[in-house]
Amino acid sequence: MTAEVGADPRPARREDPAPKKRRLPRPAADLPGVSPSTVVADPEASAAAAPEAQVRRTARGRRRPWRSPLTWRILLLNLLVLVIPVMGLLHLDQYRDSLITAELDGLRSQGRSFALSLGSTAVVASNAGRERLMSELTRNLMRLLLTDSNVRARVFAIDGTLIADSFRLGRLGDDLVQVVELPPPDDGSLLRRLTRFYDGVVNWLPGLGDLPRYTEAAIQRASNYIEAERALAGESRGMVRLDRNGRLVLSVAVPVQRYRKVLGALMLSKDGSEVAAAVYDRRRDVLLVFAVAFAVTVLLSFYLAGTIARPIRQLARSAERVRHGKGRQFEIPDFTRRDDEIGDLSGALREMTEALRARLDAIEGFAADVAHEIKNPLTSLRSAVETVARIDDPAQQKKLITIILDDVQRLDRLISDISDASRLDAELSRADSEAVNVGDMLHALVEVNKATATREGPRFELKMAEHQNLMVAGIEGRLGQVFRNLISNAVSFSPPGGTIRLAARREREWTVITVDDDGPGMPPEKLDAVFDRFYSERPKGEKFGTHSGLGLSISRQIVEAHGGVLEARNRTDDKGKVIGARFIVRLPSD
Repeated sequence: MTAEVGADPRPARREDPAPKKRRLPRPAADLPGVSPSTVVADPEASAAAAPEAQVRRTARGRRRPWRSPLTWRILLLNLLVLVIPVMGLLHLDQYRDSLITAELDGLRSQGRSFALSLGSTAVVASNAGRERLMSELTRNLMRLLLTDSNVRARVFAIDGTLIADSFRLGRLGDDLVQVVELPPPDDGSLLRRLTRFYDGVVNWLPGLGDLPRYTEAAIQRASNYIEAERALAGESRGMVRLDRNGRLVLSVAVPVQRYRKVLGALMLSKDGSEVAAAVYDRRRDVLLVFAVAFAVTVLLSFYLAGTIARPIRQLARSAERVRHGKGRQFEIPDFTRRDDEIGDLSGALREMTEALRARLDAIEGFAADVAHEIKNPLTSLRSAVETVARIDDPAQQKKLITIILDDVQRLDRLISDISDASRLDAELSRADSEAVNVGDMLHALVEVNKATATREGPRFELKMAEHQNLMVAGIEGRLGQVFRNLISNAVSFSPPGGTIRLAARREREWTVITVDDDGPGMPPEKLDAVFDRFYSERPKGEKFGTHSGLGLSISRQIVEAHGGVLEARNRTDDKGKVIGARFIVRLPSD
């Protein structure tokens, strides 16, 4: 029957006769990076500070959704993306300029028609044949042509004096009635206040704020208006200005001619209320769309933040509970069905938690197994020591001393193997992998065993394909330990004159190594149990306590750390009879 053997026996450790000096703990104030002010001298204060830190961690893990920084970042980012194009749409410079151009073109067409009428009907000639515009006829024609119109008309004589103004219904100088169009009433609505505020911002920015100001002198002359002067020179000119209330004033001046002779200048002007109303309507539409988009963005942002922040908060709370909870009543939520990064995080946390719990269980089980295995030789050792002190027979005393020495050697071997097994994980996690030629390693091991084999010992055979690549990535020393354990196990169960066969081959992405012996084999139900810690079922006649029962367990741990598989099987003949054991090692090829 085949069972596993321990690692290679190590020589007993020699005690140093000189006592080792005990290193005293270093004061906390002397540690680098720790100031004396941070050292807590009062243990009660230290104990009181721990719950406060835990409360802070708990409060951080239970942060309310509306106080989540992640939620606010998502909301502000989405609103910024929304506000930037909306601000651009609200500017509407191109739209406003097109409306102003259309209004000026309309005034210019109207002014040309009016100027043609004035040149035909409101011109009189003196006895000397000099032609001029008559004020009374000009005012009467204004009343006729500008009825129900919001356009203001002013006519300047050739010398630049004002002879008619449609906003003054009486004669010039009388100032009986002056017509001034008032601005529209402010309804006080939120939309109107927002628009007025935005108008002030827009007018402050480069653009409309750079337009010339519209002012009226007490006595108006053509020289007060550039477009009127250009009209007296025979050119048509339009201007855009801002009054003191920030409203647009559009004006066009055209020459009044009779037979191509300039007799005066007609200046038509109107406020930009229609332009402002059209721009206001567009802004209102944009603001309404922005309000709807704003509400939808806020709701979607909170929803998006909830789908991200809420499961993260749940994972954080669960991790905190798992950390501080006792037992296994807390589990990490399973979000793997989300099929996204949070699902991946949930799965990773769950796997990490299970791995940590499995490691804790392994540590607890290992500690229990170690205590049990050490207790047996200690009990035997104690019994022998107590007995040897009570008997006087030298033969019996010598026999008991032999038992004591065997138990001490067994303890030394057991502790050495336990020490090797306990630091194996840390060593495997820190060591760097390198390319290892399994063929060369097996050849060296076979040669060493052939050189040290006795006449009654087993023979060794090695079979490898020379043309195959048998390189693997791993730690050479630990892989050598695996094969030494397997060879030692095969030697202990091989009959006198038996053969131990080693083979290595490449199977696709794996390098497969087999170790066969001619021993009695293993019970079918124990093929996996032989890899358990401290499992020991030795051949008949072997001295008890020679092996610790950790060799195959350590070997499987090393192979699995390299990403491989170690398994045990029975070899059978054509009739199904067990003719030996086989251990198979599969390692990823390099």
